[in-house]
Amino acid sequence: MATEIDHPYEFRTFPAAAPDGRADEATRNWLAAEARGFHESRMTAEAIDLAAAVIAADGRRLTGVYTTSAPESALAPEVPVATFAAYEHTLNVGGAELLPAHLIAGVTVRPTHRRRGLLRRMMTDDLTAAHAAGHALAALTVSEATIYRRFGFGTAYSVDSITVPAGHRFRLTVPTTGRCELIDAHELVSIAPRVFSAFHARTPGSVDRQQAYWRRSAGLAGPNGGADDTVRAIVHYSEDGAIDGYAAYRVHEGERTTELEVIDLVAATDGAYLGLWELLGSMDLVDTVRFDAAPADDPLRWALADWRAVRTTSRSDRLWIRLLDVVAAFEARGYLPGAEGEVVIEVADDLGFATGRYRIRVAGGRAHVTDGEAAAPDLELEAWVLGSLYLGAVDARTLASAGRIVERTPGAVGRLAGLLTPVRPVYGVTHF
Repeated sequence: MATEIDHPYEFRTFPAAAPDGRADEATRNWLAAEARGFHESRMTAEAIDLAAAVIAADGRRLTGVYTTSAPESALAPEVPVATFAAYEHTLNVGGAELLPAHLIAGVTVRPTHRRRGLLRRMMTDDLTAAHAAGHALAALTVSEATIYRRFGFGTAYSVDSITVPAGHRFRLTVPTTGRCELIDAHELVSIAPRVFSAFHARTPGSVDRQQAYWRRSAGLAGPNGGADDTVRAIVHYSEDGAIDGYAAYRVHEGERTTELEVIDLVAATDGAYLGLWELLGSMDLVDTVRFDAAPADDPLRWALADWRAVRTTSRSDRLWIRLLDVVAAFEARGYLPGAEGEVVIEVADDLGFATGRYRIRVAGGRAHVTDGEAAAPDLELEAWVLGSLYLGAVDARTLASAGRIVERTPGAVGRLAGLLTPVRPVYGVTHF
């Protein structure tokens, strides 16, 4: 599936490495190129070493595209003109077990080397390898929304950026349980992984987190690798005293208003989520609270006396999914106990991984997927549309109204929408 490229480029794939805590040369140059691709500031040697150690701990495999020569004063050939990273973490798909997912990150192409097939070659080679390794799906988070449909990725769910007024307008009309306490933010480096693990186990759409999160949320990894002393933290205790939620935040003081920015908020229970918000909304000397990764259907809005107090400033796609094995993916997924029925879908896939006709039969909270070639298709759709439908956060009826699903059997769109209703609201707080 690799695309022929008319240029003397060399593609190299290697594991991220930081022996003795120091980035090896290939990893160092790759990280420098990735930072440049995302318009980030120049990384110090210490920051590169720390970043290399973190991505090595994640088990990331890095791909770089290199030129064989460079003109005078240009970046050296050792610095890749395109970057790509992949690794494996689990995705909660609502089933009995977390599903291993092939995650893609760090995708950049230097502006001077675009439109030469570099991204297509890296992506198709990587997806081919992931498919051969037996992965049911691949996933990524993106900085540009117009690139990845052509590779079969569909937006699986979104999150909201919200602002909430603090003080007298923030009033919950439901009782909260447990209690909150302020802690030293550095304590989160050990607390956060435990809380997140419980959140991850119960929340469809959640992707397991990479190592960088724990230090960043704990204020131990600022923009240049050092500590970030602006980070503060609170935790929520359940009624039996166990920590079941946390929030990391910083406060920005302006000339007229003061904003509390929530950096990270993870709650393993519904009670912990509202309890954390109750304290955040009552902080002294704060005018507004901002959180850029709130659920698209946020329970906070329904718990407040003033529905309009929660103001959505923007919505952004959080996770994109690409099915590599339709049978394995749908049989791993969870379904509501009362969801029963079947539908035959025909999938068109330019890359071939998901191409085919499938009979999806759901009963007793499980799916059985078989070859549907002997039957006429009820629905026709592209691979990226199937990726958007997979978790159930995107309604099949919405996509049909948008002209993205062709209904051959009357009522089949509604039947599919019912079968794919998620077992819990779909949400995730991991960006990668």
